Amino acid sequence: MKSFFASFFGTLTAFGVLVVMGGLALFGLLVAAAALSEPRSAAVTTGSYLVFDLRMNITEAPAQFDDSAFTAALSGSDLPGQFQHRLVVRALHEAAADDRIDGLVIKGSFTPAGFGTSFASLQEIRRALVAVKAAGKPIKAYLEYADLRDYYIASVADEVSMDPNGAILAPGLASQPTFYAGAFEKYGVGIQTARAGKFKSAIEPYVRKDLSPENREQLQRILDDLWVEMRDEIARARTIEPADLQDLIDAGDAFLADDVAAHGLVDRLIYFDEFLEEMKEATGRLDSSRPFKQVSLRAYVGQISKVAAGVEAAPAAEGKESGRVAVVFAEGVIVDGEGRFDQVGGARFARAIRQLRQDDDVKALVLRVNSPGGSASASDQILRELTLAAESMPVVVSMGGYAASGGYWISARADRVFAEPATITGSIGVYGLLANIQELGGDFGITWDSVKTGTFADAMTLARPKTEPEMQLFQRAITATYDDFLDLVSEGRKLDRAAVEDLAQGRVWSGLAAKELGLVDALGGLGDAIAAAAEMAELGADVKLEEFPQKRELADAIAEAMNRFQSRVQGRSLLADLMEPLADLAAEMEQFNDPQGVYARMPLELEL
Repeated sequence: MKSFFASFFGTLTAFGVLVVMGGLALFGLLVAAAALSEPRSAAVTTGSYLVFDLRMNITEAPAQFDDSAFTAALSGSDLPGQFQHRLVVRALHEAAADDRIDGLVIKGSFTPAGFGTSFASLQEIRRALVAVKAAGKPIKAYLEYADLRDYYIASVADEVSMDPNGAILAPGLASQPTFYAGAFEKYGVGIQTARAGKFKSAIEPYVRKDLSPENREQLQRILDDLWVEMRDEIARARTIEPADLQDLIDAGDAFLADDVAAHGLVDRLIYFDEFLEEMKEATGRLDSSRPFKQVSLRAYVGQISKVAAGVEAAPAAEGKESGRVAVVFAEGVIVDGEGRFDQVGGARFARAIRQLRQDDDVKALVLRVNSPGGSASASDQILRELTLAAESMPVVVSMGGYAASGGYWISARADRVFAEPATITGSIGVYGLLANIQELGGDFGITWDSVKTGTFADAMTLARPKTEPEMQLFQRAITATYDDFLDLVSEGRKLDRAAVEDLAQGRVWSGLAAKELGLVDALGGLGDAIAAAAEMAELGADVKLEEFPQKRELADAIAEAMNRFQSRVQGRSLLADLMEPLADLAAEMEQFNDPQGVYARMPLELEL
């Protein structure tokens, strides 16, 4: 027995040392990663090509901490990272006017994650590429295995080359939601819901095993809108009739390298080394052992990032006021409280907007929304501060990939609202989700009893299903919130309330349809919204910008990483291993933290 305890405590000590050493190693890697993550400026040689390597996830908010650098430090490889949408667009416009840049090369494939690299974001980037082309600078693309996002961007190029063994994987758009109702039934989890809006489908994954007719109808409409917009732009760029392109795709003749070359979707099939040799010739280095004259997009951003981030700005034009435009990036699910860095915490964002509106140097506010919504109370908390801000300055909304449900709630009262044609918006509806584990507990011999002082004192319990009076009260809360939603949309968009009620019902629309319906004012990107805000505030053309959320300090990033590391080590168990297949569901359910259980949320998965 003594030897057992000696062995046990010896093993425990060794494990503790391992954890500490692992933590210290993680600390060192994070320090190295921080240095690697900063955009590095590089001297641009005259006659260079700007290299747009698509191996990135394009997000709206500034990078909180560049995970790619940490991953690269762990693996020793050059891996893709996060890049801010606004900096990509700004760099491309700068390159169009930069006499040192002779052209642009597109290569690689996007690595979307979370709400990043949305089709709406890519539409503004594509327009910036068109501006480079319009400036007389050739764009050359090299593809290997390109999906719809990659090919949508690369199709702008004057010349598209492909690996002889490559392919275009762009058959169209599909939505394939996951349904959990069967699993809940199997494990004894009861779900009760209330909703306002016949198209409000966010509750369907928890109570159905397939799409409702209404949800199928709205999904088909929005996918058709997005697909036609992108397909037609690609067809125009490749001088193909959209109907002919659709026929090629549906016939299976727009995928393999030989087929896409034969039908003009790419210009030629060559190996990458041949492409590089041609680029060396184009930049006057054919007989040199050095690579072709080039500067990466990340390095180029390092040169312009100070201006792009608003650290420096030109003085206001004569007769124009000086000041800053605040750009607030609401990216992620809207949750009650502070929220994580990848969520829109109602309290955190409301506090930031309050500070910005009280800053005398902030003359206008732009809200960039890339969110499917979430907590109704948190959405209203943010809207309240935006409404107060609008009393003293212009408030303009720019919609990214998603600005639906709660994302539309916080947008509705803006002075002006911009959306991309591919923006997913609307979903003006409300629902509530209540779970109980009475049956699940019973399977393990667990029971509950209750003592209370009022009829509804234990109404939010997980121990039993809700009674009929409780559900009636819950439905009243849902209906009241929905009425508030309709009122604020009617008031904010200056639309007849009956008309709003007709187009609401929780239905999701594309940005293109939303413009026709009056839910948004204009089609355009973040740059258009910033320009409009500056004009409304009578500021100069080159204004100073202030972003929120800002990049976190290294110490904060390290502390968070260490806490995650420690919690994983301490919290790992056999049960966690067994439940790992349900981790995604658990993470999703964790976001349902509205104190009243009322949500303005729109789930939608677009899969290629």
